[in-house]
Amino acid sequence: MKFWQAVAFLDTDQLLDVARITEAAGFHGITVSDHVFYPARLTSPYPYSPDGSPIWAPSTPWPDPWVLIGAMAGATAKLRFTTNVYVAPARNHLVVAKAVATAAVVSRERVSLGLAAGWMREEFDAMGQSFADRGKRLDELVEVLRVLWQGGMNEFHGDYYDFDPVQISPVPRGPIPIYAGGDSDAAMRRAARLDGWIGNAYQPEEALTHLDRLNRFRRAEGTAAKAGYEVMLALLSRPDLDCYRRMEDAGVTALICAPWMLAPGAMDAGGAWSSAADYRGALAAKRAAIEDFAETVIAKMA
Repeated sequence: MKFWQAVAFLDTDQLLDVARITEAAGFHGITVSDHVFYPARLTSPYPYSPDGSPIWAPSTPWPDPWVLIGAMAGATAKLRFTTNVYVAPARNHLVVAKAVATAAVVSRERVSLGLAAGWMREEFDAMGQSFADRGKRLDELVEVLRVLWQGGMNEFHGDYYDFDPVQISPVPRGPIPIYAGGDSDAAMRRAARLDGWIGNAYQPEEALTHLDRLNRFRRAEGTAAKAGYEVMLALLSRPDLDCYRRMEDAGVTALICAPWMLAPGAMDAGGAWSSAADYRGALAAKRAAIEDFAETVIAKMA
């Protein structure tokens, strides 16, 4: 089992230190989340809360993921990085290709691209991209990225992207793994065709249900036996080695964690995270939580 550190919502000025601490503690990588802005008037429903409201405040920091990954890569030597997840179809395809390729090169191939169709129409409208067909465009965008990352002059003529020969540089030496996020049928079908799936945060039994669904889609796409396929998710439960081994047996290859959320009062009696989770607290508290998790969980799962 690999362990990835989530850094969403943390103070931006702590992130390079958190990356160094995370690497020293033995984590496999860091996941970086993505939004460009928070509109004053938000009408799009957030799909992962009961009432459709986002779980963060408008002032919550969302640093650009590829700038942040480049900086954290420069502060570390072995740690891997993936977006969880990047709203790729809200951007221009050439800008996406260039940003991800550059991060892959400067990190010395320590980058994966986790992407999803997105849910916030306001982002698409502001950046001049169509929201209604974002899923179909995302599927074709994956093809576009792989073509552009080959190096040299490349052209593409599809239903949504159409361009004559262009070249972006630098490009990575090898393929950049691409994972799809989300747990809708369309998202899981997309993930089954790619290099991995990034789920949301689930109760353990709920996670197993989604894994069964993913496996059905992978069988349908003929990728059930694909080597190196990544299955990443977070669990809404306190660390439990038996539970983690059960997830591993069910096909989970990586768990996404935020150890500072394990502080007293961060979880209510029903096992749900509360607003007491320490996102904005002292770096020393985060260091202690990360190191304790490494000692009590990562070392024992090795």
